[in-house]
Formats: sequence, structure tokens, C-alpha cells
Amino acid sequence: MPKTLFAKLLSAALAFALLPGAALAQKTPAERAQIHTDVVKTIAEFKKVDPSIDKFFKDSTGYAVFARVGKAGFIVGGGAGDGELYEKGKVAGYVHIGLGSVGLQIGVQEFSQIVFFKDPAALGRFKQNKFEFSANVSAVIIKTGAAGAADYRDGVAVFVKPTGGAMAEASLGTQKFNFTSD
Repeated sequence: MPKTLFAKLLSAALAFALLPGAALAQKTPAERAQIHTDVVKTIAEFKKVDPSIDKFFKDSTGYAVFARVGKAGFIVGGGAGDGELYEKGKVAGYVHIGLGSVGLQIGVQEFSQIVFFKDPAALGRFKQNKFEFSANVSAVIIKTGAAGAADYRDGVAVFVKPTGGAMAEASLGTQKFNFTSD
């Protein structure tokens, strides 16, 4: 693939997937209530699958929970999801995640994701919408005992639980987050 075509595809995928979370701000009270219900269920599911993750809920400064993140791709991929940010155990606002990728990929996938922030500096970057993950971030797939061996990296720990679909990929991508206070 010529470099210019590759650059255009990457730019288009990232622009589409990483648009600000304006759609989140337009959620109705009923939609926000559903997001909260889904987030509470997701937290319970993560704790049930791996009780050792409880240490992250207790020790972190805050955490963002995305109950459902969907992504799809065929060479160029994208995805999105909504969730809630917790600070000191209480909802501090709503969050949106946008995904963009390009490379060898095909499929559709849905997953849940929790991002824990070790300290106020990492949480502050997130709340200021200056936070994104690139290709070098590693997430822990949640399963029994996985959280016991996990630790923070650059003040952040990420846990993912696949919930449906299948995706085969060898691609470069990014995750961009947007926070809106309650």
C-alpha cells in the first residue's frame, strides 16, 4: 500500500473514531440511567470473575468504567463506547471512548473496559481530556487471578473483558477519551 494512501486511511479512521464525545452530552436522562445500570453490572462482573481486582477499586484515585465498547474493522477500524468516571467511590461524570486503527484487521467485537488511575496526576490528565492510549498500552484480560499480578504503568492500569464478537487484527491504533462532569 502506498504511504500516502496509508496516511489518508489512518487519518480518516482516527478522525472518525476520535471525534469529541459530543454524542455523550446529548444523552437523555433515561440513556444516562441505562449507562449507570450497565456500569454497575460491569463492576460486579469484573469482581465476580476476579475478586483480586478489588484492590484496584480500593486503592485507586479514580476509575473509568465502560460497560460496552464496540469496534469494527476491515483494514481501517473504529469504535466507541460510553461510561462513567468514579472518584472516591462516587460518580464524577460521564466518559466517552473513541477508537481508531489501521492495518490487517477484520471483524466486529464488543468488550468492557475499566481504566484505573493510581494518583491524582493521572486522573487529572484524564479529566482535562489530555489522555489517550496508543499502540504500546497493554491491557490485562480479566480472568481469575489476573488482577493479583497486575500493576500500574505510568499511573494507569487497564482491564478488559471481551463480551462478544471476534476480531483478527495486527494493526496500529489509539484510544481517545472525553470526560464530561456531571
